Amino acid sequence: MHSFGYRLNGLLTFAVTILALMCAITSLSDNFNTPSPSAEIKIININWFQKQPQGHDEVSLMMNVSADLQSLFTWNTKQVFIFVAAEYGTPKNSLNQVSLWDAIIPAKENAKFWIHTSNKYRFVDQGNNLRGKKFNLTMHWHVMPKTGKMFADKIVLTGYSLPEEYR
Repeated sequence: MHSFGYRLNGLLTFAVTILALMCAITSLSDNFNTPSPSAEIKIININWFQKQPQGHDEVSLMMNVSADLQSLFTWNTKQVFIFVAAEYGTPKNSLNQVSLWDAIIPAKENAKFWIHTSNKYRFVDQGNNLRGKKFNLTMHWHVMPKTGKMFADKIVLTGYSLPEEYR
């Protein structure tokens, strides 16, 4: 009755429909996960705090970063991208964000960690606004699923300040 082409087309259409339905259910199942990640960042030392020749302030920090992000992982999670940012305000900008360190967590087994590191990226302010500045360290994460939309959130850690004098 129907040719081989018609039967193959019907079979492939059915298979793709079922695959799309499974992807949608997988993506929707992530909405039932309520993650409860935790993080702590301690500044161990300010390696140097100087004024660059162009007049910009630059800081090098030594810090301990510990986190338990295992609750972010579900069976639909491909990987989690995390980064630590210093956030502060200046008269010119109400919010300045400087990325200090980042990592990609490929699996749940790697999501509970402690690392002793210096800032991976330069902590520079375009001006001399950092002396005595109070700032927050914020751990941001982006959960990248196998299927569905990406999820992002953060933990803000307050109470950090820079010295009044250059070192």
